[in-house]
Amino acid sequence: MAEPLIDLAADLQRRGEPFVLATVVRCEAPTSAKPGAKALVHADGRVEGWVGGACAEPVLVREALRALRDGRPRLIGLYGEGGREPGRTEGILDYAMTCHSGGTLEIYVEPYLPTPQLVLVGHGPVIEALDRLGRAAGYAIVTLPEASGWSRLGALALGRRASVVVATHADSDEDALVRVLSSEAGYVSLVASRKRTTAMLGRLGQRGVAADRLGRLKAPAGLDLGAVTPVEIAISILAEIVQHHRSDKSVDVESAAESSAPTEALDPICGMTVEIATARYRSEVGGRTTYFCCLACKETFERQTA
Repeated sequence: MAEPLIDLAADLQRRGEPFVLATVVRCEAPTSAKPGAKALVHADGRVEGWVGGACAEPVLVREALRALRDGRPRLIGLYGEGGREPGRTEGILDYAMTCHSGGTLEIYVEPYLPTPQLVLVGHGPVIEALDRLGRAAGYAIVTLPEASGWSRLGALALGRRASVVVATHADSDEDALVRVLSSEAGYVSLVASRKRTTAMLGRLGQRGVAADRLGRLKAPAGLDLGAVTPVEIAISILAEIVQHHRSDKSVDVESAAESSAPTEALDPICGMTVEIATARYRSEVGGRTTYFCCLACKETFERQTA
């Protein structure tokens, strides 16, 4: 199973699609999965491969989607009765293996996210320095120095992980910003003085750019580091980009608008937390939906409430 999953992972990376690769690193019987067993979790919660059954998979999906949101790997442990060892679980996300009386699984969950994109609109020393620094930091760089190339902005599919810096130093900044602010780019900034920024915001508003879109514009671009030279200014902008994306909890795998509806429910039979969006087993009783980690819990609940 591992080789097809690795091939699939390589294909998803080539296509720039996010996913999580999960690997069993330790187990204690009874468990169906063994060390080295792997599963791949897609951004929509679909699972390919096998790292365990009814108890393991819901936990894996929940932590995989969280890993895609924050970009951080994690080690999760599922422990049956008597399976925990005091002092061993530091750094491990600890869950009870509630669907049977024994067994232990420890699973390494590693997210793979598309290479972040940095789009540089314009030209000049700051843009040239950002090009060099961005490549060194691992960004996929797209440079659009002339207005003739801005039609490409619509074809770039700018998502929440994309960053755009506009620095044409001319009235054409306005045209570029109208295009960029209509996208879903997570970070958009303008290299300009405060006075010019104020004037630019007024003109963009007159052109119908919505207030919530204007509020996304970082201008003047960069953190206030006291930067003077083009390289220093570029460093301040790249630092602001890193700060923005590290603190931004929304990525392409989830809606930009946070829902107030609960995302998790408690299985009333075993006590396991169940991700509502991916729950396979549910029951409608008395006009209320109850969610379960596995079929056995669902059947037990329905017998009890019959």
